[in-house]
Amino acid sequence: MTTTTTDLWHHYGRTRAQRDRVVPETFYWIWGQNGGPGAEVLGDLSGRVVGDLGAGAARHAAHLTTHHEPAQVVAVDASPAQCAMATDLYGHLAPRLRIVPSDAVPHLHATTRTYDVLYSVFGALDFTDPRGLLPAAATALRPGGRLVFSTLAHYLNGAPAQPDVVPADVPAKAPDGEATTMRRWVLQEQVWTKALDESGFTQICVDVLPSAAEGPRTADTLLVSAIQPT
Repeated sequence: MTTTTTDLWHHYGRTRAQRDRVVPETFYWIWGQNGGPGAEVLGDLSGRVVGDLGAGAARHAAHLTTHHEPAQVVAVDASPAQCAMATDLYGHLAPRLRIVPSDAVPHLHATTRTYDVLYSVFGALDFTDPRGLLPAAATALRPGGRLVFSTLAHYLNGAPAQPDVVPADVPAKAPDGEATTMRRWVLQEQVWTKALDESGFTQICVDVLPSAAEGPRTADTLLVSAIQPT
């Protein structure tokens, strides 16, 4: 990450942060954040080192830190604005919650065999080329470590997911409010499975979690998990 990079997440979550500063009592994977499985998907986190890739305001990371007794949760995000918001909201949970301002890939390369669990809730796995991120995640996990992430099963406008590892440009907003775009990877189940396999993961599982609501900009969720071989 460089200081000249435009922070396209500058505005995200600011309104909620003004009115909701508590550590969440629940952990959801689905797009609507209103149902489906919870943190149990990650397994027993007691004494484990856990990484949240694309943590945003670190609400999921704060929940795990408070309710699941990990040794440490590392909340990684490339957005200076999101890291500042996370620090303001949950800095009091340090040192068990550590907020790291960094792109996911260089952070993972610098933390070989550090993590027991890596996860992402519509985070870095959505907005980083998986051909770089997945191999980096494999090197950062300890043998037997687990990667779990939720991602869109299809585009928010209803268009189908991509049949190959290619991104689409989606709307975003620059810090000055100007409209722009960012890249997002919305891939079919078999594409994720192949990419994980090629990165050295095993026991790959992809579940489709239906949306708990109807309406515009709703979406089904892919919940993907895989293991770093021992």
